[in-house]
Order: sequence, then C-alpha cells, then structure tokens
Amino acid sequence: MKANCWYGKQDVRVEEVEDPKIINRQDTIIKITASAICGSDLHLYNNLVPTMEKGDILGHEFMGEVLECGPDVKKLKTGDRVVVSFPISCGNCFFCQKQMFSLCENSNPNAPIAEKMFGQSPCGIFGYTHMLGGFAGGQAQYARVPFADVGTIKIPEGLPDEKVLFLSDIFPTGYMAAENCDIQQGDTVAVWGCGPVGQFAIASAKLLGAERVIAIDRFPERLQMASEKAGAAETINYEERPVHDSLMEMTGGFGPDACIDAVGMEAHMPGVVGAYDRVKQATMLESDRPHVFRQALRACRKGGTVSVPGVYGGFDDKIPLGSFMNKALTLKTGQTHVQRYMGPLLERIEKGEIDPSFIITHRMVLEDAPRGYDIFLNKEDNCIKVVLKPN
Repeated sequence: MKANCWYGKQDVRVEEVEDPKIINRQDTIIKITASAICGSDLHLYNNLVPTMEKGDILGHEFMGEVLECGPDVKKLKTGDRVVVSFPISCGNCFFCQKQMFSLCENSNPNAPIAEKMFGQSPCGIFGYTHMLGGFAGGQAQYARVPFADVGTIKIPEGLPDEKVLFLSDIFPTGYMAAENCDIQQGDTVAVWGCGPVGQFAIASAKLLGAERVIAIDRFPERLQMASEKAGAAETINYEERPVHDSLMEMTGGFGPDACIDAVGMEAHMPGVVGAYDRVKQATMLESDRPHVFRQALRACRKGGTVSVPGVYGGFDDKIPLGSFMNKALTLKTGQTHVQRYMGPLLERIEKGEIDPSFIITHRMVLEDAPRGYDIFLNKEDNCIKVVLKPN
C-alpha cells in the first residue's frame, strides 16, 4: 500500500509499504477513504517531538470501510463505514471506565518511555511517536485499528465523509476545550488560535451557550473563517493590536470568563519575547514556546477558567504562576477523550446543528501529502485544513 512516511525535519514521503495485518484479536483492518493533516502533525514535521523513527507512517485523523475483523470484534462487520478515534483505548481499564479514554492504561506498549517524560503514560496514539506506542498512522491506504469496538463509531448512510471525518479528533477536541470552560449563559470566551481546533472551539463555545467569543490570530483568512463560519463575535489580529489591552477594553477591564489556548507548543509572537523563546527552543533549553499560555493566564478574569487543548511537549519557563494562584484560576487540559464525544457530536451533525466540513480548504490525493504539509505549515494559499483521499 501507499503511505505518507516521516523521515526527519520537514521531510515526509509517500512510499510503498507493507499492508497492515490483524495482530490482536480485537483488531480491524480498514480501507481508508479520508484522512487529514492535523496541526499536531506539524510538531512532528518540525521535529519537535522526540522518538519518531524514519519510515514511521503519519496521521491520526482518518475514517474508512472495515475490510477484516479479528475474532473478538463484536460491534463491527465487513463493509461498515467507521470513523476512528485518535486515542487508542482498551475500554476496560480504570480510566476507560471513567470515560477518560486518552489516559488508557493498556494501549501504549512503550509506556516506560512516556513515563520518563510525563511521570505516567497516556494512551497510545496513531502515527504519533514511539513514546506513544509507535502505531502506524492513517495517512495511508489501509490501517490496523486496535481495540476496534472501543475506538470507532459507525457512520449511517447518507452522511458524506467530510461531514464526519473530524469526529476522529479536532471536532471533539474543540468541543472538550469549550466544555472544560464550564460555560454559563452570557459568558465571554477568548480563543487563541484560529486553526482547525480553534475554529471548533469557537463553534462549540457558541453551541454551549457563550454570548461572546473573541477569536485571536494573525492570519486574515483564519479570522474571517472564525467570524463568518465558526461564530466568533469579534476578532483580534495580535500583530495589529496588543491582545491583553484589547481584551481588557472589550470586557470593561474584567477579562474573559474563560480563555482557550488552541495553539500550544509552537506559538508565534513578534518582538523580543518571541525571539527569546525561539532561541531557547532551538537550543533545547525549553521544550515549547508558551506565549499563548502566558497570555491566557494573565488575561482571564479572576475566578475564571483556562482551557488548553493545544499540545505541549515538555518543560517551559516564565509561566506566570502568580497570576494562576492569586486570581484563583482553574486550569483544565488533556488529550481529548474522543470516544466520549463521538456519539453526541454525530447526533448534532445529523440534526443539522453544525456541518464540520466548513473547515476544509484543500482536498488532495495521498501522493500530494508532502505538498499538503508544506502549504499547511507555511499558511500558503489560505490553507487551514487539508483532507487527503488515499484511495
């Protein structure tokens, strides 16, 4: 089969590799009909997350048709259309029983590596380093799906791939980010980052009852999408005006009730502070560039909530813990418990409350994946979301 493989910094190649096979009794093999490039994949593309190996198959947002099932798969059969959740979860451990699927105890065969970095290991993840299991990803023609009964949702006829594909990751991720804000009627929510997750965080905050959503980014096309399609009430281009002062002005000096950091480890910031973090990250003196996290802690109103769906990888400095403690803030974060949200969000799609395909700007065949990564990274051609058609 053909698959998009990682070979180093900004080096991905579509190659012929071996077809996947059933390994465990709860596996399925699916023929992939749609896959996507995620913002998190760019962290791998920029070689900022350790334990990638040359030839690793990328991709954790995908769906397709069931071709083969292991003998212990009970809920699926050949021919079913399914969306696959990016967390690989057993369904039976302490955390899965509490629907905290991204914290599964049993799905990461390389848990000791993750424990050295994080203290304890999260779940295994498709196409996302050997620290998180070394599983082949879904930017390919076929994929093996472990614990398939737990990690997939069947899609009814009549719903096109593009409406449901993002149940695999970014729609639940944006929704969980908004849900973590404990939004009350009349709340103001500020969202940093108008990439795909940020767009769904904005849309989800509106679905959950936020009165105002303020979107923050520097790319006009992203701010336009946030305003016209995702539902942001107002926007801030942080290259044109200071974020903190603007938020204070827009909220009467109060600050947003909740702040969402949908950017994570590769935040951009102009000026000396931005240069400082870039140098520290490049010299491995700091894992991430946490500009947005710092801004969110300082801007959030007293007693408010900061929600972080953006990916962070390691150790950072100059975090304003004084703001966090003295303002009595609540911080909520984590890899998304996707399986918890797939069913309820599918119902919202079926009812017409949201059409997630609004996020797509580029459609490509699998062979064009390297070009897709390049334009997504460099924000060329107004690129916000790339969907790949492997077959």
